[in-house]
Amino acid sequence: MKIAHALLALATAAGCVRDDPIAGRRLFVEHCAVCHGAMGLGDGPATARLTTPPPDLTRIAARRDGVWPMLEVMSIIDGYAQRTNPRAEMPVISDFVEGRLVKFNHGNGQTARAPENLLAMVRYLESIQSPEPTGYAP
Repeated sequence: MKIAHALLALATAAGCVRDDPIAGRRLFVEHCAVCHGAMGLGDGPATARLTTPPPDLTRIAARRDGVWPMLEVMSIIDGYAQRTNPRAEMPVISDFVEGRLVKFNHGNGQTARAPENLLAMVRYLESIQSPEPTGYAP
């Protein structure tokens, strides 16, 4: 977690994306909690109507041996991963892929631009990992 926070501090100082957990939480509650549950455990009220149960979003890093896969998570949320790993019931939500683009450091020293809301969502999901990630992959 310390590495991610250091990268975030560098990105913020460089005029890149700001850390806004409140925005990420608001977006999660508005768009994701119906399926993934208020705490991200995969127990939302719409679960009974789904063919595939939503995953527990608090265990993303744990399922990857403690590694937080930032770009992988971004590609699932923005719909890019649906080309290779279709998720019929996982919608692409325009609030995450449209809007203001901001710079961010994706962990390998390079900066890129991505939608601010997408980054807020990914940072929120990182903040609810249990246990906390022990490593980071761009």
